[in-house]
Amino acid sequence: MSGAHVVVTGGAGFVGSHLCERLLRDGHRVTCLDNFVTGTPDNVAHLLEDPNFTCTRSDLTEFVYIPGDVDVILHFASPASPIDYLRLPIQTLKVGAIGTWHALGLAREKNARFLLASTSEVYGDPQVHPQPESYWGHVNPIGPRGVYDEAKRYAEALTTAYRTSEGLDTAIVRIFNTYGPRMRPDDGRAIPTFIRQALAAEPVTVAGDGSQTRSICYVDDTVEGILRLAFSGQSGPVNIGNPDERPVLRIAQDVIAATGSRSTIEFVDRPVDDPGVRRPDTTLAEELLSWKPQVDWREGLASTITWFRQAVPIPS
Repeated sequence: MSGAHVVVTGGAGFVGSHLCERLLRDGHRVTCLDNFVTGTPDNVAHLLEDPNFTCTRSDLTEFVYIPGDVDVILHFASPASPIDYLRLPIQTLKVGAIGTWHALGLAREKNARFLLASTSEVYGDPQVHPQPESYWGHVNPIGPRGVYDEAKRYAEALTTAYRTSEGLDTAIVRIFNTYGPRMRPDDGRAIPTFIRQALAAEPVTVAGDGSQTRSICYVDDTVEGILRLAFSGQSGPVNIGNPDERPVLRIAQDVIAATGSRSTIEFVDRPVDDPGVRRPDTTLAEELLSWKPQVDWREGLASTITWFRQAVPIPS
């Protein structure tokens, strides 16, 4: 499909802004909705001169109206980093529940295809490794991370209900750890935190002993997988992530080496319910979407560090 009108909720966020940029490059018309609680207008400022791009301040927990036809809705509105959803627990639950309900209602009104951005966090601290889409997860609903995990699990259930009971054309993508340019240096996630600390020659803080693992995917690869699912006939859920699993300590060491920093490693307490392992089973994405990540870790890390050096005022 080309020349579609695509609505991206949370379009001024990290992944959302890359989606908007890619969709415009592919010849689509894009409406970005964001309340800028965790996203920023700066992420899409370079797109504003494009006549096919519109950015509107909008809170999805309120009524949403878009004039004219809409072909696809990509629902990415939600705090996504631990610092944000621990600071905004009610807002996180509301956008996962009420915001998803409103976005689905818009899709039904416009007869549009709807894609929910879910997360690997629906698997919680997994007891199955790697995590296939058939795994139901191991989530603590009353733990501090539960506000995000359960918001996304509820959003998946609501999306599925609209598909089965209303006949809505829906898809669910479960996104694993993604990194790249436009991450906020203070968002609390490992890679931007490590880069910020390393560039400032501060101690790089690793939680626990750093043996817990993450599978990290460069944002361009994540966007490619999302859009392949969005413009397919598949409903999912489909995991999009890089099976290249790395200990957090090794990630920190790689960041220090790539920045040429004098930083040392400082070990700090692990957060409550911090997952011990994380690696996607990407068999479905390979079979249904012919998708595999293409960007090597060192290549992606170098690109991300370059962006941080240019865009983020960090003393070095």
